[in-house]
Amino acid sequence: MAEESKPVPAEEQSPVEAGKVSQWLTENDFAHEALEADHAGVEIIKVESDFLLPICTALYAYGFNYLQCQCGIDLGPGEQLVSMYHLTKISDNADRPEEVRVKVFLPRENPTVPSVYWIWKTADWQERESYDMFGINYEGHPNLKRILMPEDWVGYPLRKDYVSPDFYELQDAY
Repeated sequence: MAEESKPVPAEEQSPVEAGKVSQWLTENDFAHEALEADHAGVEIIKVESDFLLPICTALYAYGFNYLQCQCGIDLGPGEQLVSMYHLTKISDNADRPEEVRVKVFLPRENPTVPSVYWIWKTADWQERESYDMFGINYEGHPNLKRILMPEDWVGYPLRKDYVSPDFYELQDAY
């Protein structure tokens, strides 16, 4: 009698191992979720919008004194938007500074997140660009207005469901 083939159980997803920053946040009771590190080994943490400012303030106190990059990400039509922050510890004699990424997943309909401008001034134009291109609102930003597109532009050009207009009005450059 032939041996029956048994279904192979699906591999269970192994939990993501928390990195150094995630462990520190957990020890200090900051709500977050550790995500898988990127290809270069940079630790990524997921934060709810309501907890962004307390966590960013704690990370600043922990030594992450430089906001290297803030950007928006569109996960696809009908999917969430992401506000991403790449933080770096800049210190004397550091040949390989410590880095961490913070991601805030936002609903597409009303993507609102607190501004980190008051923690890192470099967020000023970066948050304005994310607002202009993705429509992410940064509450508390001192000058949240379009930076690349004209003020009267309709829509957000880097969203994956954006439909380009058939007609562009030429404007005087003078």
